[in-house]
Parts: sequence; C-alpha cells; structure tokens
Amino acid sequence: MNKHRAVVGNILARYAKLSQATLLRDLPRQSPAYLYDLLADYPGRSAKGLRPALCLAICSAFGGEIRRALNSAVAAELFHNAFLIHDDIQDESEQRRGLPTLHTLHGVGIALNVGAATNLLGLQRIMANREILGSRLAWEIAAETEIMFRHSLEGQALELGWIHENACNLTDNDYYRMCLKKTSWYTCIYPCRIGALIAGQTAHNGSNLDQFAWYLGAAFQIQDDLLNLTGDYAVYGKEILGDLWEGKRTLMVIHLLQNLDGADATRLRTFLGLRREQRTDQQVRWVLDCMRRTGSLTHAERCARELADAAQLEIDKALYGTPESDDRNFLLAMPEYVITRDY
Repeated sequence: MNKHRAVVGNILARYAKLSQATLLRDLPRQSPAYLYDLLADYPGRSAKGLRPALCLAICSAFGGEIRRALNSAVAAELFHNAFLIHDDIQDESEQRRGLPTLHTLHGVGIALNVGAATNLLGLQRIMANREILGSRLAWEIAAETEIMFRHSLEGQALELGWIHENACNLTDNDYYRMCLKKTSWYTCIYPCRIGALIAGQTAHNGSNLDQFAWYLGAAFQIQDDLLNLTGDYAVYGKEILGDLWEGKRTLMVIHLLQNLDGADATRLRTFLGLRREQRTDQQVRWVLDCMRRTGSLTHAERCARELADAAQLEIDKALYGTPESDDRNFLLAMPEYVITRDY
C-alpha cells in the first residue's frame, strides 16, 4: 500500500501544483464583488487534483505532450469545482476540504452564481482548445464535454430523486448506474478520454481505457462513501457521517435496507424519509451501528476491491506496449490507491 501511495502521491502532487497554479493565475480580476473575488475559493483549497492528473498522465503515457493537454486538464478541474459548489447546496453540506462550504459562508444565491461562473471559465478553456489543438480535435473534446455534462446531470438527478421520493427498494445495480453517471464519467472517463485524444488515440466506447475509468470511478466513490462514515475528519476534510445526515443512498445504505426487517426496517425507512434538520445524532449513530452489525461496511469494501481488481486488469491491457514512465506507473498504481486512500 505504501508503494502505491508514494507512486500516486508524487504524480498527484506534481500535476495538482501545475494545474492549480495555471487555474489560479488565469482567473479574472475584476468587479463586481461576490463573483470574481470568490472564484478562487474552492480551487484554492487543498485538493487531490485527480482529474487533471488523470488527463495529463494518460496523455503523457500514450506519447502526448503535457503542454497541449494542460488547458483541458484545467477545464476538467474547473468543472469539478463548479459541481462541488452546486452539490454542496443540493446536499446541504456544511464542510468542504476542511472549511465551511461556499453557500454556508455567503448564502445560496451567491454560491449558485459562483458555481455558474466557474462552469463558464471551464467552457472558455474548452473553446480555447481551437487555438491550442486545432479545430477538429477541439471539437472532439467539446463533444466529450457535452457527453460528460449530460451523464453527470442525469446521475445527480437519480441521486436527488431517490432522496426526494424516499426510495427504499434499490439494488446494487441501481447504485452502480448512478455512480457511472455521476462519478465515473466526470471523475475518470472524461479526463482519460481527453488525455487519450490529445495524445492521438481514438476514444471508443467499451475500450479498455473506458472500462478502467468506469471501474476506477466506482471504486473511488465507494471508498469516498466509506471514508464519510469511518474516516478521520482531520485527514478526510469533509463532514463525517454527512451522507447519513443527507439521506444519501450509498451502497451501504442499500445493503442495510435489504438486510433489516421488522421494526428496524421501518425505523430505517422512516429515518431516510426525514429532512436533514429533522434527523438527530442518535438516529445517525444508530444507522451506522446497524451497518456494522449487518456487514454493510464489509460488503462495500468487498465491492470496492472487486472494482479495483477489474480496473487493474483493464489498465494493464490499455497500457500494454507503452514505454516505462512515471505516468505509466501512476496509472498502474491507481486502482490499489483509490481503495486504500484515507482522504
């Protein structure tokens, strides 16, 4: 585990520093207040930089030039930060990267506007690819961006709809479908496809690279859900047990719904039907205790392991024949890293 963490950590740090510096350097500095002055808030907080790292590493591993992919990598990070701002509002989250969420600090209206402006900056970078990469490749990346946005919005709609309707008859496959759309597509599939395109590869649905990114994103999300329940706030940087306070249908909640019966099952469904402000700490702790008792956490850990193993097989195939490099080693180490990380 330490070997994987070191290999991944070095590349993440390198590309996070590069992409963050580029992003922050190019932010507009103008009026009005409560818009441009807040654009640097989320991007300026400590973050993994996974999306730009995947984009740049894939590009480099397949023989492409980092400088040609940097603009697109920064766009992916801008889109990510915009999603985070809007997700935090929709989820009523209180903490992000160890600090209060943007809407907690400045109100929902201002946060919504800053999130929209962050998306606009990402779109401007996608448009700038015409000068950097030429019209044909820039259009291909723009098309991938449209696909990513559509899947991400559909995935978010699934999750929000389950909470709104108090859905209690979900299966693991329902979770995986939501995870593919909401997490895998914009966290892994999109940056990997962009990096491959810039390196001169052709993006094909169902390719080894697509499969790697899908499995990796799902494993990443399950580990994130587990850390939300059992992680150390000082390391994790987000509200511990926040998913239970928000009523999210994680893989663990779905497993618990399938394995409780009688009064406990009724109690859980009632809890999930409440609004966040109606839930109590005692109720949240009871749900977590039930998860431990019924093996829901173990079930999620096992699923994450299976996905990481599947991702490993696919990236081994995708990178077969590529030359030895730090970027190649980073990609090969990613499956193990995502399920053993603690933040």
